[in-house]
Amino acid sequence: MLNLIGKRGCFSAELNTSIAFLFIDSSAILQLHRSMTTSKRVQDRSKKKRVHDLEIATEKHKILSKVLLIFEVLKQEPQKIISIRELDQYRRQINLPKPHKISAFLRKSPKLFELYKDHRGILWCGMTKEAEDLVQEEEAIIEQQSDKAAELVTRMLMMSMDKRLALDKIVHFRRDLGLPMDFRNHWVHRFPEYFRVVHPFKPYDESEYLELVNWRSSWAMTELERKALGGMQAPDDHVAGLLSLSFPMKFPPDYKQVLSRYKGKIENFQKREYLSPYADARELKAGTLEFNKRAVAVMHELLSFTIEKRLVTDYLTHFRREFVMPQKLMRLLLKHFGMFYVSERGKRFHVFLNSAYEGSELSEKHPLTVWREKVLSFVGYRRKKETMDTLKDLQEFVDDDLLENESEDERVQVENNEHSMGSLEGDLEDESEMEINEVYSAYRE
Repeated sequence: MLNLIGKRGCFSAELNTSIAFLFIDSSAILQLHRSMTTSKRVQDRSKKKRVHDLEIATEKHKILSKVLLIFEVLKQEPQKIISIRELDQYRRQINLPKPHKISAFLRKSPKLFELYKDHRGILWCGMTKEAEDLVQEEEAIIEQQSDKAAELVTRMLMMSMDKRLALDKIVHFRRDLGLPMDFRNHWVHRFPEYFRVVHPFKPYDESEYLELVNWRSSWAMTELERKALGGMQAPDDHVAGLLSLSFPMKFPPDYKQVLSRYKGKIENFQKREYLSPYADARELKAGTLEFNKRAVAVMHELLSFTIEKRLVTDYLTHFRREFVMPQKLMRLLLKHFGMFYVSERGKRFHVFLNSAYEGSELSEKHPLTVWREKVLSFVGYRRKKETMDTLKDLQEFVDDDLLENESEDERVQVENNEHSMGSLEGDLEDESEMEINEVYSAYRE
């Protein structure tokens, strides 16, 4: 009996040891597999895998978006001024986390913002004459481009599955499409021949929706199709269906030799027919090649609509159901790196349409893009260096001097001799920008 127990104990020990080795071995295999496969997460890319020209464009946007948000806050104030304490409630929207000081950021741009104290010692912020002129100029441009913006919103509705989109979601595209601040309350009612605001269809749904009023066949043509036709508009009897147009692709120069290895896979992808973003995609099965290529077409079309051919990726993911796109949208963006580039700078990711850029500049500039560049030229800051020509300098623009020890209501000293932003496209480090091994599987059958 004791012998049997001893044997059982020995067997149990051997079994436990085998199980332990099994788990260790599985873990080792898993670790080996992870080391051999390339990560699809944007955060896992090294600095050597970044397209620095587009990272510069991202940094410019981060700086500009803060300035534009403050402009919009001031525009809503009766006297076009606001106390720094009140402005602090917009800290999250401005994307200026504590302990950074809003007053320190404002002092960087004395040509745009004025800081002064009242008799009670409260610090206030207002716009300079130059800033007021810029704001009026922007309003004029938005009004001039209003009809085109209405067309783009209508085309978004035409692309959607139910021909209806939540206003809360469209608002995310407001600046990207050049829509005015009063978009939700007034602007949407100016084009009743295109769309209308409708109330919830379900008792528990408290959202408002923008709904398509009339289908316009001449607008059911992608930007790629229009370019192929030399900019011509589609006929009134145009029907959206299968397309065979290739997507423009753009790779860094150091990709040429490596890309030659995957030329066949890229050509197979480009030759495959796909359903137009304006055609009904309800019957497409998620995960299929047809489904994924149409999703690429939808993303390409949406980015083509935007002023800067760039979007925050969150804005795209919000529309996955409406535009019939995959759940793992980021993975699809990363795979098709010849068309899209994803920047992870800041709290939110940005996706660019590669073919729209020459270096860090847009090939074709919307009037609002030209205006925004003008605003950026007025942005200044205190610094020791005479030039700012690296990506690091751009990042330091927001961080440098923001952690000041003075309180928001202490004496204000604004330097009027601050420099402009200067050259932003100077010499960058000579690095390889990405590794094709991460994403070449995009073209596997």
